[in-house]
Amino acid sequence: MKLPTKNFSSQPAPLIKQQFLAEIQTISWEWFIKKGLRELFDELSPIRDYSGKDLELYFLDYYFDEPKYDEETSWFKGLSYEAPLRVKLKLINHRNKSVKEQEVYFGDFPMMTKRGTFIINGIERVVVSQLIRSSGVFFTAEVFRGKKFFGAKIIPNRGAWLEFGTDPDGVIGVKIDRHRKAPVTNLLRIFGLEDNKEIIKAFSDIDKGPLKFIEATLKKDPAKNALESYSEIYKRLRPGDLATPENAKSLIDAMFHRIDRYSLSAVGRFKLNQRLGIKNPEGKQGSYGAGKQSQLLDLEDLILTVKEIIRLNNDPLAEPDDIDHLGNRRARAVGELLQNRLYVGFARLRRVVQDRMSTLDLETLTPAQLINARVLMAVVKKFFSSSQLSQFMDQVNPLSELEHKRRLSAMGPGGLTRERAGFEVRDVHISYYGRICPIETPEGQNIGLISHLANYSRLNEFGFLETPYLKVKNGKVTSEVVWLGALEEEKYKIASGSTKLDSQGRIIEEVVEVRFGGKPTTCSKEEVEFIDVAANQVVGVATSLIPFLEHDDANRALMGANMQRQAVPSIRPDAPLVSTGMEEKAAFDSGRLIIAENDGEVIAVDGRSIVVKETTGEKRIYPIHKFRRSNYYTCISQRPLVKKGQKIKKGEVLADCSSSENGILALGQNLLVAFISWEGANFEDAIILSERVKREDLFTSIYIEDFYCDVRDTKLGPEITTPDIPNVPEEKLKNLDEEGIIRIGAEVNAGDILVGKISPKGEVELTSEEKLLQAVFGEKAADVRDTSLVLPHGKSGRVVGVKIFSADRGDKLEPGVIKRIQV
Repeated sequence: MKLPTKNFSSQPAPLIKQQFLAEIQTISWEWFIKKGLRELFDELSPIRDYSGKDLELYFLDYYFDEPKYDEETSWFKGLSYEAPLRVKLKLINHRNKSVKEQEVYFGDFPMMTKRGTFIINGIERVVVSQLIRSSGVFFTAEVFRGKKFFGAKIIPNRGAWLEFGTDPDGVIGVKIDRHRKAPVTNLLRIFGLEDNKEIIKAFSDIDKGPLKFIEATLKKDPAKNALESYSEIYKRLRPGDLATPENAKSLIDAMFHRIDRYSLSAVGRFKLNQRLGIKNPEGKQGSYGAGKQSQLLDLEDLILTVKEIIRLNNDPLAEPDDIDHLGNRRARAVGELLQNRLYVGFARLRRVVQDRMSTLDLETLTPAQLINARVLMAVVKKFFSSSQLSQFMDQVNPLSELEHKRRLSAMGPGGLTRERAGFEVRDVHISYYGRICPIETPEGQNIGLISHLANYSRLNEFGFLETPYLKVKNGKVTSEVVWLGALEEEKYKIASGSTKLDSQGRIIEEVVEVRFGGKPTTCSKEEVEFIDVAANQVVGVATSLIPFLEHDDANRALMGANMQRQAVPSIRPDAPLVSTGMEEKAAFDSGRLIIAENDGEVIAVDGRSIVVKETTGEKRIYPIHKFRRSNYYTCISQRPLVKKGQKIKKGEVLADCSSSENGILALGQNLLVAFISWEGANFEDAIILSERVKREDLFTSIYIEDFYCDVRDTKLGPEITTPDIPNVPEEKLKNLDEEGIIRIGAEVNAGDILVGKISPKGEVELTSEEKLLQAVFGEKAADVRDTSLVLPHGKSGRVVGVKIFSADRGDKLEPGVIKRIQV
């Protein structure tokens, strides 16, 4: 029975409904399937042969078939949950003027489950999102004799980095890909601003300070025209090589003007437009779709960057950009991470196709002959099985699963390493408010590098973290929800979620505490522009499950939030009597409960399934998991909550999991705790437990382990499973069936036989006793040896399941294995 809930909260209820908590995974995967792969195919298409004249291969379309096995079967058989990818190709042959279209099978592609996880070789894995520095432009500063000299970095998604810097004598230099510095005027000439007078004119409106930066730079620049500038830069990129103008021009133009060599990406272009204030022809600025959309650098970008450097140098109060601000860092979720890895795979595929174009017979060529999709699939398999960000899912309890999907890591390919990461990156930043939980992070060497999303946080189209606010007009909260990024938020006065409101949604207090420009301040209630949507908007899921969090020290709250993820499921889950209101949402979104997909009536319930007759007349069967082993050996088990004949509604909980009660997350037990000295028995950190806790199994938990036994085909003949094992007492064989496999439900202790198995033994010299036996009974007494699977030392328990995989039935087994038995 569900207890009635009474709300004692001093805070108002959340003003908007919370989104699906694992949506960072599911939305990103949906984007990858629909758009991410499409972008890759469009970029690859067409592939031309090396001469560029004879053949062109176009990738027209792609689709995924239904997965071969469902999630349940994949888990049971230890296979991957994947679907076949099929691609439609068109080959244009210019030599014989033919066009061939063909559909080609590219391989099996891992698919995401409804819970936001992947099943790879029967093991559930999660791809953790990566928090990295965004591509775009950043302005930096170096202090020399008490004065700041400003520079900039233009970081593309792929291609050469540009690093600008100002010398104390006013010369602005640029490093390309960390090579030696060249005067910035060289770069401007290459991009089309050739004449010295033109260069001075372009900057005349801004270069008005006591130090003339452009003039100083021109004085130091030995080059006088574009060709000389090419040579100057080439000397720095390839020191020691002879720089001819033609060589230099082809190398440098390819470096900046070819999209396959240099790309800012949509995000980089957006950040460049935003930071430099680049407007599009209509004069609008800001979001993508406004401003320029080219993913290459052009002259205007460079001029504006240099102008901004000069402006900052001339402004005594100027500050450099903060690279740890969440406006300058973005998250790459699973879809983008996989897309980046596939880019490598597609580059290899292009080379394979071009090689085959030059070797195969052009007259009879078909698209399928050109493709070797194994190159591509190898990259995908490697990503899921061995990438630092594709992790073994934390399956201790439903909360740990949910928080694993919401994790953000600053490490991984292209990210930081533990050893290099400084103090600033790890620290909680002001822009984390409502986006990243300031509490939940590991305590070891990963502190601050691994973090978790806050309750209402989401990624926008560019991967920047946003949080929702409600608009406030004249002191009254409206129902308009606005999602703000970390940089936009600083322009507004925002009141906190604990601001007192009346029943009409008007702010009660005349003077309100607000955040403005990243700092706390106060203003009148009419000046408030936005308000937080909930009091727990600041923290993450695990932290918001701690009651009276506001009275906790942050360091202890961190330990509490992390320890909840380590709570093993007890035999009798007990929902908390004092809760925070997040328990139902956390259990619901963990994917471990069985939820009704439509309205209907329950027509059958047992320990294996719930059958519901839906209002449409269809029968839907919900299978129930019993005693499944999780990745961390804890028990995944579900218990039905409904009865036969019960009417149910869509979204209702039909079955509990091993850490929930009536659909409410239940990680521990409700115990009465007394603070009292008890004859020194509870000195320091010792505690005394009531006998009832032990007697009623309140903290007993179940662990599930599996043991394998392979039946092999040996040189001397096949091994056999049998209950008839030589020289083993009858007592030890009583629980084996006629196949020699232990029966389900049997209690076993260390040394007990789980699978009886005998292997043929080679002919050896018999001892006199064996010769006597052979003479008496007329048979070979022991030409087999006992190779049974026994329970290892120190283990005991009850058998809850047996799986038998056989090569005859088409199960995938290692070479030489006829049968595998898993207990």
